[in-house]
Amino acid sequence: MKIRSTITAICIVLVFISCFILNVVSVSAETKTFIKEYTYHAGDEDSKNSCRVIALREVKRLLLEELGPYLKSETEVKNFQLTKDQIITLTAGIVGTELIEDKWDGKTYWLKAKISANPGDVTKAIDNLRKDRQKTKELEDVRKKSDALLKENERLRRELATSKGEKKKKETKAYNKTIKDLKAAEWFEIAYQFLIAEHWKGALDAFTKAIELNPQDANAYSNRGLACDKLGNYQQAIKDFNKALELNPPTAGVYYNRGNSLCQA
Repeated sequence: MKIRSTITAICIVLVFISCFILNVVSVSAETKTFIKEYTYHAGDEDSKNSCRVIALREVKRLLLEELGPYLKSETEVKNFQLTKDQIITLTAGIVGTELIEDKWDGKTYWLKAKISANPGDVTKAIDNLRKDRQKTKELEDVRKKSDALLKENERLRRELATSKGEKKKKETKAYNKTIKDLKAAEWFEIAYQFLIAEHWKGALDAFTKAIELNPQDANAYSNRGLACDKLGNYQQAIKDFNKALELNPPTAGVYYNRGNSLCQA
């Protein structure tokens, strides 16, 4: 039940982010929409919810791989001298994926999703992000982690098809952890989309979800601390910055942000 409510919340937030982004873009610029479908064939260890987590991640990858080259073709983005992969990585922290429709028959999970983006606004956001080395690294890290989790998930699926006894129990536990970590990565990117839009409450709530799923993510704590600081909750911000430093010391940016919160507290 908890897993189901978490996945449902992700879908609701994705829709909200898409609507929020469309509301803040310039009405004079054209919004581009890309739509993709994805079908995931369930293994014995899969539930509808685990299938949805994987399928959402895969369809998001497909959508970003279509949006990324489109943005790269824009004259202004060309001037940034970014690779296609770099553009895709940064865009993942800017634009939300909206689930349009899904179907589950007990064996396969099918979904249709879309990305809607204003090229001008996304280009400006990419320009700001690429100048922030810390944020760029955080988004690169979460993308690398997600790709590695999907590969590990697929490996475990193959192993589980034939494993038995204690080995199967161990691999099932590892498989379920990849699902949990993929959900954490999704919430992290959702939180970043709120952060870029300066929607501090949305960022705080989404980073909290990411932390609940992965309590060892230093970047989630440091960014939640920033959101708390912007909302005037300086004591919680300081706690989050301290936790981030405990998990991943030393980080100059976190020390700087903690200093600001200490001055305000």
